[in-house]
Amino acid sequence: MRTTMVRNEDVPELSPMADADSAVAALFQSHRLAMVRFAVLLVDDVETGEDVVQEAYAALHRRWPALADRDAAVGYLRTCVLNGSRSVLRRRRTVRRNPYPDADSLTVEGADGGVLLAEEHREVIAALQRLPRRQREVIVLRYWSELSEAEVAATLGISLGAVKSNAFHGRHAIAAALGGAE
Repeated sequence: MRTTMVRNEDVPELSPMADADSAVAALFQSHRLAMVRFAVLLVDDVETGEDVVQEAYAALHRRWPALADRDAAVGYLRTCVLNGSRSVLRRRRTVRRNPYPDADSLTVEGADGGVLLAEEHREVIAALQRLPRRQREVIVLRYWSELSEAEVAATLGISLGAVKSNAFHGRHAIAAALGGAE
C-alpha cells in the first residue's frame, strides 16, 4: 500500500465565504483516501480507521465557522485523525488490561442497602463488644483477619482447643444477640 502525504497546498480552491457543507464535501472528495490510509497505518484496522476519519470530518464540519485559516483545514483533519487514532489505541489498551468486569460490579445495590448494611454492622459490632475479651480476640482474628486456627493460637499464645472453644462460644453469643441461629 503506497501512502501519500497530504499537503496544505492540496486543499481545493474554496471561497472564503464557502459554507461548511460544500467545503467539507470538497475536502472529503480530495483527501478521504489519504486520511483513511493515515488512520489505518496508526490503528491497524480499516473499519476503525474509517470511523476515525469520519469523526475527523464531522469535527471539521462543526468547527468550520471558527476555522481562522481555511488553508489549514487539511492540517486540522490530519491532527483530528492522529488524536482520534491515539484515543482508539488508548481504549484498546484499557480493554486489554481489564477485559471483563467482575459480576459483582454489574449489580446495583438498592438505595437503602447502605443504611441497612450499616445498621447490621452496628448490631454485629455491639454484639462483638459484649463478648468476653478472649472470645472477642479469637472471633476478630479468626473471621475478620482470616487467620487459621493455628495462627490465632500462636498469636494469642493459647492452645488450638482454646481457639476452637472460644470461637464456638463467641459465634453462638453473637447469633443469640442478633436474634437468630448461627
